[in-house]
Amino acid sequence: MKQVSAKDSIYKLAFDYPEIVVIMVELGFRDITLPGMLQTVGRVMTLEKGSKVKGVPMSRIKEVLREHGFELVNG
Repeated sequence: MKQVSAKDSIYKLAFDYPEIVVIMVELGFRDITLPGMLQTVGRVMTLEKGSKVKGVPMSRIKEVLREHGFELVNG
């Protein structure tokens, strides 16, 4: 399993694992597909912050990431 941290920025996660963008959209983080959003807000937004902003429980994020071969650490 690939390990990802809940404290890493969405930008870093997308850079390290481009396939994670599709997973994030599935979770409700559709804004990251808007032009420039990943390069701007994505640099400061983490999974933890995004969870709070979008109202998606960390347990749900962890579950979906696991289904796609990722292990969430620090979250």
